[in-house]
Amino acid sequence: MCAAPRGDGHPVLVLPGLGASDGSTVVLRRTLRRLGYAVHGWDLGRNRGPTSEVLEQIPGQVVTLAERYGRRVSIIGWSLGGIYAYAAARAHPDLVRQVITLGSPVRMSHPAQTRAMAYYRWNADLHVPEHLLPPSEWEQPPLTVPATSILSRWDGIVAYRASLLPPGGNRENIAVVSSHFGLGQHPAVFWAVADRLAQPEGAWRPFRPPAVLCLLFPPPPDAAVEGV
Repeated sequence: MCAAPRGDGHPVLVLPGLGASDGSTVVLRRTLRRLGYAVHGWDLGRNRGPTSEVLEQIPGQVVTLAERYGRRVSIIGWSLGGIYAYAAARAHPDLVRQVITLGSPVRMSHPAQTRAMAYYRWNADLHVPEHLLPPSEWEQPPLTVPATSILSRWDGIVAYRASLLPPGGNRENIAVVSSHFGLGQHPAVFWAVADRLAQPEGAWRPFRPPAVLCLLFPPPPDAAVEGV
């Protein structure tokens, strides 16, 4: 097995998925910290959906980390956390180095593309009004910062098509074989995340796993063919 590339010390903010807390990302955060990154959880308790606290504080955390370290921040979002990550990157593109999502329905076009809607709706009384929610990525131009979507056809919670980014620019899809809840502990995911984070700032290139690891990364679905 190849050793994951070492980091350059830049700050990384990791956001949990719906219904989860920082406890769900502890293995990923510890792994990245050992690789040399300044890793931070979101410190907002359990993710119950788009509350006013979440939508206000995550962009603020990006500003705080960028000022503290004097460097751009990479944001990793798992599931719904990825949607927050996109919103923060749109709010502060000059402070964000890249966005990496894990099984995130960032391009969801219909509620049926996720099996988490029951829990989401159960907490709806905590959420901001619909007109204050981040606009759908279907309605937005592509992010100006590099964006990587790590997805699985075998996710089981989020339909992989809802995670597919359109081809072109500094966007990419990386496929793994994992369940939705396994993404945050999966060796292939860890390697891909470490590889993406280790790229020199301003020198983004599409992901290419080393030959010895190719079996861990099946070809990603063709976003153009899927109609994304």
